[in-house]
Parts: sequence; C-alpha cells; structure tokens
Amino acid sequence: MEHRRSKRRSVENAIPVINTMTGQVLGQVGNLSVDGLMLIANKPVKSNALYQLSFHIEDSRGLPVAIEMGCHEQWSEVAQTGQFWAGFRIIDIAARDLDLLAAWVDNEG
Repeated sequence: MEHRRSKRRSVENAIPVINTMTGQVLGQVGNLSVDGLMLIANKPVKSNALYQLSFHIEDSRGLPVAIEMGCHEQWSEVAQTGQFWAGFRIIDIAARDLDLLAAWVDNEG
C-alpha cells in the first residue's frame, strides 16, 4: 500500500543526475515526485546534506528540458547490487521546473 504524500513516477530510461556544484554525475533517477526523488548512485552521498541537482526529462512534446532543484538528503542505504539508494526532498525549485515536473509525473506511461 502506498503511503507517500505525492504520486511518484518510476523511470524507464536512465536519467543522469548532475551535482551542479561539482559538475559531476551524482547518479541516476530511480523515481520522481513533485516533493523529491530517489537517486541510484555508485558511491554514497553525504548524510543530511544539501545538494544542487539538475537533470533532463521530456516535456509534453517529447523534447528534453532541464530541471534544476535544491535538495536535502533524507535517507540512504546500500542496495543488494552494491549501488547506493538515497532519498532527497526538494527544498527549492523554480515554478516553471515544478510545473514541468508535475506534468511529467502525471504523464506516466
């Protein structure tokens, strides 16, 4: 049974997530909601840290659009694959990016 505040959309194709402070790929999106995201990374992220993240999703026309957001790491764990899963809460996002994200999440499938 789903107990989350907001609808989440799982990702079919890899969506790389960039740490905009370093310019490095931090990992890839596992799932997204208007409140946060689950990141799949190859190395651990800092616990309780703030991150500035960016990634691309497709708009309603199927064109890639950049989304930027400030996030707060909420939890992380080692997956059985040896990767690291981490949950982030969105704490800052432009209205345009939030609208695009909401439309993307609602357009699942």
